[in-house]
Amino acid sequence: MAKADFYETLGAARGADEKELKAAYRKLAMKYHPDKNPDSSEAEHKFKEINEAYETLKDPQKRAAYDRFGHAAFEQGGMGGGGGGGFSDIFEDIFGEMMGGRGGRRSSGGRERGADLRYNMEISLEEAYAGKTAQIRVPTSITCDVCTGSGAKPGTQPTTCATCGGAGRVRASQGFFSVERTCPTCHGRGQTITDPCTKCAGHGRVTEERSLSVNIPAGIEDGTRIRLSGEGEAGMRGGPSGDLYIFLSVRPHAVFQREGADLYCSVPISMTSAALGGKFDITTMDGARSRVTVPEGTQPGKELRLRGKGMPVLRSAQFGDLYVRITIETPQKLSKRQRELLMEFQELSSKETSPESNGFFSRMKGFFDTMSD
Repeated sequence: MAKADFYETLGAARGADEKELKAAYRKLAMKYHPDKNPDSSEAEHKFKEINEAYETLKDPQKRAAYDRFGHAAFEQGGMGGGGGGGFSDIFEDIFGEMMGGRGGRRSSGGRERGADLRYNMEISLEEAYAGKTAQIRVPTSITCDVCTGSGAKPGTQPTTCATCGGAGRVRASQGFFSVERTCPTCHGRGQTITDPCTKCAGHGRVTEERSLSVNIPAGIEDGTRIRLSGEGEAGMRGGPSGDLYIFLSVRPHAVFQREGADLYCSVPISMTSAALGGKFDITTMDGARSRVTVPEGTQPGKELRLRGKGMPVLRSAQFGDLYVRITIETPQKLSKRQRELLMEFQELSSKETSPESNGFFSRMKGFFDTMSD
């Protein structure tokens, strides 16, 4: 079966520039990547096709030959379009930095940026209200204090790689084509260590548990991420350290529920307090006691607002509000006298006493009367 045109495989025009080719390849590579299409032989085949096409067209020399001779330029002992460089180099060039690969982390002299670290921290609602300074212990890699991160034994230095001359990449040629690959000797670092440090075995870093102080500001919300720059894993061979990200979660509270800067709590009161009105005290998040006034005839679900008694607004002098939701407790285990009084009250009740229930049953009666006509 004839091979598909490389431009058609990538969905790119013949006059597409390097940026357009890369964008087309990236889109298809993400779509047909084996990780997104497990057990799909069709996706795997398509993935290999777009890899081969891009490997050819991204190289100016290969592209010029393909534009002139087509697939024949790579037959009869020529370089296979998908052979030479291999997909790993292409994928690293395009996606390396996005996925934390070596392509986006290596710096000059073989130094590599350390990985970012994540630390999950759980705090109480009281701690989120007041703020705190927390001490945490984080196992991580730190710069070796013996070789100061170089990886070489004290008194010696890393040497320039003899294979690549310090470039970190080597070029292989076949005919009038050439392809560049990561140096197999130094693995792209450009340097080799002939006498490695005995403490870190040439890595330039060692694993250790560190104690860090973390400032939790008042009013911080659940799911907030705090970044500590340079507190992540140490870089390889003196490279810059990564960052430490602290992900905060706030434990559910036994009394208060939080919505932004506002707090909510449900308070049960007696039927008589709801009917006659009254007052009660509630302890707020700051530890003070606030008086709540219940209006006469309060209904279940009524919310009474206490201004400024909610959570602090992050990095400001403002506070949210506290909403007290009223629930009404129905009396249980009535005495004989209590039952008599309630029955007497029921006999004396009128439409004005219970307007909502009377209104509902009136509407219900009218609905069925209409249906029976």
